[in-house]
Amino acid sequence: MSINGPEELAGMRAAGAVVCLMLGAMRSAVRAGITTAELDEVGAGVMRQHGARSAPALVYKFPGVNCISVNDEAVHGIPGGRALETGDLVKLDVTVEKDGFMADAAVTVPVGKVTEERQRLIACAERAFAKAMLVARAGFRVSEIGRVVEREVRRSGFSVIRDLGGHGSGRTFVARDKWTVITADRRPSAHYEHTLVITKGAPILLTAA
Repeated sequence: MSINGPEELAGMRAAGAVVCLMLGAMRSAVRAGITTAELDEVGAGVMRQHGARSAPALVYKFPGVNCISVNDEAVHGIPGGRALETGDLVKLDVTVEKDGFMADAAVTVPVGKVTEERQRLIACAERAFAKAMLVARAGFRVSEIGRVVEREVRRSGFSVIRDLGGHGSGRTFVARDKWTVITADRRPSAHYEHTLVITKGAPILLTAA
């Protein structure tokens, strides 16, 4: 969306702040043995406390509050009875609506001790985002953001999931639940995103502390 004036920016900041708080609470709750439904409720409690609503549930009738994906589940995992295990990678994807404004962010969290490759995968996703921030500003083409991300990902020995478009090589499958997107090679994936406001200088990061 285009932001027209300080009131709209304030609305976006408010929505982004709720996303940040939800991710912080959910990240702190990640441990072996907790179910994805329990993690979802942690985030939902924070969301309700701050007067926000789940955008996926509101707009798409998603059967959960937050998308929680594990290992080879790339995005849109439905919270449920699956218990996390040591070594898992869990992706926490939060999108809220508050007072007519929406904000979205996702992080990948290791469950206990993970393999060195999985640590590198998480670091690569975060590093690619940080480098993309350098060209996420007025005057640059949107395609340049994608090129920067792909360059860093490939340099690190990984690939982007093209089927997820602006969120990010390879193909994906959709699971039987019709929501969860799974990597075609069943290898683990990492997900890292934040909501930005583009300016002539450095972008304004709305969903991170």
